[in-house]
Amino acid sequence: MLSRVASSIYWMNRYIERAENVARFIAVNEHLMLDMGITAGNAQWKPLVTTSGDDKDFAERYGEPTEKNVIHFLTFDTKNPNSITSCVASARENARTVREAISSEMWEQLNALYHFLQENSRKRRADNLQEFYAHIRTQSHLFTGLTENTMSHGEGWHFARMGRMIERADKTARILDVKYFLLLPGLQYFDSPYDAVEWGAVLKSANAFEMYRKLFHHINYKDVASFLVFDKHFPRSMMFCVTSMHKSLRAITQELGVQVEAQGEVEKLCKTLSSTAIDDVLASGLHEFIDIFQYNLNIVDQSIYRSFFAR
Repeated sequence: MLSRVASSIYWMNRYIERAENVARFIAVNEHLMLDMGITAGNAQWKPLVTTSGDDKDFAERYGEPTEKNVIHFLTFDTKNPNSITSCVASARENARTVREAISSEMWEQLNALYHFLQENSRKRRADNLQEFYAHIRTQSHLFTGLTENTMSHGEGWHFARMGRMIERADKTARILDVKYFLLLPGLQYFDSPYDAVEWGAVLKSANAFEMYRKLFHHINYKDVASFLVFDKHFPRSMMFCVTSMHKSLRAITQELGVQVEAQGEVEKLCKTLSSTAIDDVLASGLHEFIDIFQYNLNIVDQSIYRSFFAR
C-alpha cells in the first residue's frame, strides 16, 4: 500500500472519531446542566475547549467561554481545525483521495454527513441542538460500522483502526484529566449525589455509563478512573485502545515482513499500562500519569508517521 493512501485512511478515521467525540462531549455537558439544575449563566463550558486542546486559539478569537461561543467554536468554526465541521471536511477530503481503497458505502456515508453539516452550518443558537449532535454521533457510528463490514481487513483496515484508536485513547485521557481537575478539589462532595452525577457525566462522555454500572454498584472517582484507564474489554478505555493499536500494527508489519520503530513505542505503552495499578496512579497523581501517557501517545503517532507515511 502506498504511504499516501495509508496516511489518508489513518487520518480519515482520526477526524471522524474526533468529530464524534466533540459532538458527544457537548451533548453530555448540556444534559449535565439539566441534571445539576445549573443555569446557562453558571454553566462550565470552558472545560470543553480545554478537552479539545484549543484554549489559546479560543481565547484569542472569542474571549469569554459562553455557551454560544463554545458551541460555535467546537461545532461550526471553519477556522478551528478541530471543530466538527472542519474534522468532517478533512475526513471527506482524505476519503476523496483514496476512493479506490475504501468501499463506496463508506464514501457515500461520509459524503452524506459532510452535506448534512453544510446544510446546518448557518445554525448559531445553542438551543434544540441535541438532535443535531445525536445525528452526528449516529452517522459517525454508521461510518465505523461500514468500515468494519464493507472494507477488507487488510493493511488499509488496520491503518483505519490505528487512526481511530489513537484518537479515541487521546480523547478518553483528555476528558478524564479535565474532569478530574474540576471535580477533585470539591472533596466535600465526594460520595454525595452531586459527585455521582458529575462522575456519571464523565462516564457518559466516553459512552461508558452502562458498561461501568454492570461492574460497579456505586460511582466514585477511583472506580471511574480505573475503568476508563485499565479495563481490557471496554472499547473506549485507554488500555483497550492501545492494545487494539498494537494488534493492528503487528498485523501490518507481519504482512509487510518488516520491523519498524513504531512497534517498540506501542509495546512500551502497552507494558506501562499493564504493569500499573490504579492505586499507584492515584498516589502519584492521575494528571501526571495522563500527561506521561499523552506524551507517549504523541511519540507513537510520530513514530507511525516516520515508519509508514514519511516516504
